Amino acid sequence: MNPLAPDEKTAMVMVYTQNMLARGEVIAKENARVSIWLRTQGVPNYIHLFKPQVISFGGTPPKPLSFSEIFIPTTQVIGFHLVPPAQDSMDYDVSEVNRVMQPLEILVGTFLLKGHIRVSSQAELSTSLDVMRAAWVSIYDADISNPYLPQFNLHVPMLLVNPNQVSFGLV
Repeated sequence: MNPLAPDEKTAMVMVYTQNMLARGEVIAKENARVSIWLRTQGVPNYIHLFKPQVISFGGTPPKPLSFSEIFIPTTQVIGFHLVPPAQDSMDYDVSEVNRVMQPLEILVGTFLLKGHIRVSSQAELSTSLDVMRAAWVSIYDADISNPYLPQFNLHVPMLLVNPNQVSFGLV
């Protein structure tokens, strides 16, 4: 990794695809909110992680892989978040009326997320999902687990999921 520019920082993130989990450092602008980075205009075609720890779910058992750097196609990313305890401020206004936190479970590749989605209090979740045109949806207060990794249990205050590549289940 090259030395950081004065206006840059690193952030530890986790990236989920249909068959892989990667944990590593990304380089971002100092004033960037990394937790919503994938929603911005400047998101690259590849998520470039430094010092990644990678688990591939291509076979049984899951296989750890080692690289000095990895480039993950952004189009394959289905989940993304900062590694706790790091966190950014939430991406919504708590005083916004007619919004509720809907509890749900989300299948993200081989991972199960139990969390909340912020939706209109005037519409069913199915309607909210049908009219949603966002490439990335925020999920809040999420517990993440994986049946292939029984020791993996993680709680994150916020993460992004690609609504076109995950399944939403009502509890």
